[in-house]
Amino acid sequence: MQPNDVDKTARLAEAKDALERLRDWARGATPTEVAELDPAIARLLPEADDFANYPALRRAYPEDFEADEAYRGTLPDLQNGPESLIRGARRQIQHVGISNFRLPIRFHSRDNGDLTLETSVTGTVSLEAEKKGINMSRIMRSFYKHVERTFSFDVIEAALDDYKRDLESFDARIQMRFSFPVKVDSLRSGLAGYQYYDIALELVERDGVRKKIMHLDYVYSSTCPCSLELSEHARRTRQQLATPHSQRSVARMSVEMKSDQPCLWFEDLIDLARGAVATETQVMVKREDEQAFAELNAANPIFVEDAARLFAQALEGDPRVGDFRIIASHQESLHSHDAVSVLTEGTTFTNESLDPKLFSTLIHVG
Repeated sequence: MQPNDVDKTARLAEAKDALERLRDWARGATPTEVAELDPAIARLLPEADDFANYPALRRAYPEDFEADEAYRGTLPDLQNGPESLIRGARRQIQHVGISNFRLPIRFHSRDNGDLTLETSVTGTVSLEAEKKGINMSRIMRSFYKHVERTFSFDVIEAALDDYKRDLESFDARIQMRFSFPVKVDSLRSGLAGYQYYDIALELVERDGVRKKIMHLDYVYSSTCPCSLELSEHARRTRQQLATPHSQRSVARMSVEMKSDQPCLWFEDLIDLARGAVATETQVMVKREDEQAFAELNAANPIFVEDAARLFAQALEGDPRVGDFRIIASHQESLHSHDAVSVLTEGTTFTNESLDPKLFSTLIHVG
């Protein structure tokens, strides 16, 4: 045997001995300990699958790291990947985006100038069948370009133009929900307090046609006409004290605003609702106000069918209103169920199927 061969044999024996000792140590070591020693060791171990993908990672946050344009270009973007990555049916999605991102928005009002209100924004776009997905954050970034402006439908249209262009979409929608305060006088005592109205503004573009929509939840008291007559019958025929049942009720009025008409203010839609059904719930109440409210309810008994038609009559008489929908819910104090009605005008709000939980969203929590 040549000297070189002897050296090789000796080195091989030493390597085998070292490898065995290394494996013996690794049997009692954790993946972290193996990685801290040398990540490459993992490939030499019998249990390689347990260690192979465990690199030696730094455990301190790199505060001085900056993501430059070149680095950002290396980042993976699966959501905007090729059509081959699509999972499920290759179908167009009518709406995809984000819901309930909140921010303070300044709005014009009819009576109190500009108000800044916490606003929940939903933004969606259509997605073509051959596209994997959208970059959700672009919707927020597009919207934030306008966040310092006082919002009107013109501003909402500008925001929609931006994110529709950024996302290369053909249909789009923005909805903004907020609670709008209005100072309301009591019926007789002279007190006043703030009533808060749930309002949503919605801009919808479909097939190149845009519609401006306002939604209002109006909360009122409904006294049952039948119960009122039965109570009066008991008083008149048997001198029996009886009271008709009343309940807190909610009407969700959704109106398309005609673009060729003057502005329909938030307060205008509230006034239309009050004019249709006068028994709005009260804010500040003393005894004389409570008595007045009882008299007001007795003067305006109302079934849920009456409510829908009265609201419709008010909306039909305003030239600024196009299509509309009224959903009314009388949350019964007599029955363990609610009385509901839906009335629509035009095609904008026509649906053959209703959201199974639609009426449960009309519960007013104060």
